[in-house]
Amino acid sequence: MDYIGRSGEMAVFVRVMDAGSLSGAARELGLTPSAVSRIIARAEQRLGSRLLLRTTRAITLTTEGEAYLRGARRILADMDEVEQAVADQGVPRGRLRVSAALGHGRLTVVPLVAAFSALYPEVVVDLSLGDEVVDILGGEADVGIRFGDLPDSALSARRIGETGQVIVASPEYLERCGVPRQPEDLLRHNCLRFNFRRASPDWPFRRDGEAFTLKINGNIACSSGEALAQLARLGAGIARIGEFTVVDELRSGTLVPVLQDFNPGDKEPIHAVFVGGPSMPARVRVFVDFLLAQKPL
Repeated sequence: MDYIGRSGEMAVFVRVMDAGSLSGAARELGLTPSAVSRIIARAEQRLGSRLLLRTTRAITLTTEGEAYLRGARRILADMDEVEQAVADQGVPRGRLRVSAALGHGRLTVVPLVAAFSALYPEVVVDLSLGDEVVDILGGEADVGIRFGDLPDSALSARRIGETGQVIVASPEYLERCGVPRQPEDLLRHNCLRFNFRRASPDWPFRRDGEAFTLKINGNIACSSGEALAQLARLGAGIARIGEFTVVDELRSGTLVPVLQDFNPGDKEPIHAVFVGGPSMPARVRVFVDFLLAQKPL
């Protein structure tokens, strides 16, 4: 195999990184390790940059190799999509990687994925739930569902919904510690907080048309809205969390809203973010369109 073209070199390079070794990639490709090594070396020579650092135990990517791997994954995925579109006459199919926050994903996105899969059975949805922000440009996901204002980036974004915030506590906690009547009463309560780096220790309020914030304190901080809701249900304190997280609890009365007369009505936008453009895969397009049709999320 003296010449396999740039796309072939990319495919071999990606297979090496997925397998974790030249020999592992060679076995999967039906080549010899020396042939795989020559293909990588040829790509490095053409690019004028070292892509891999090789030792007897492992291979690691250089900075240039990381950039080449991201681009190679994207180009190969686009090529697969083009071929599938031609072969299937535009029928959405293939693997769709979706990333969503843990709580919102379990409560809201999972049911939507079930409905979407019924409509598009040829699309294999690979759903990952977690509170880390994945690198969509780097090929870690096709669609990410994100909360809050978005930073400027090369990604496309569609606003698919919004969620309000509500302060809640269990009836047992309020009976034991008292019901706060004014926001300032929270200073005498245990307030359950998020521990995100971007999470503010101040809770916003509105009184007589004037907005203000109050610095709250408590002995528990957590990264999960679902966990904060559970802590509130257990009587550990008062929490301010997304309304979608506690819909069932508010309906059943296991949690009750607090200080609603002072709720500022702030809304946090929910966006679907993805790589747009004319080469956007059909499976991504129909999934984003499906999410838009479900407003409000």
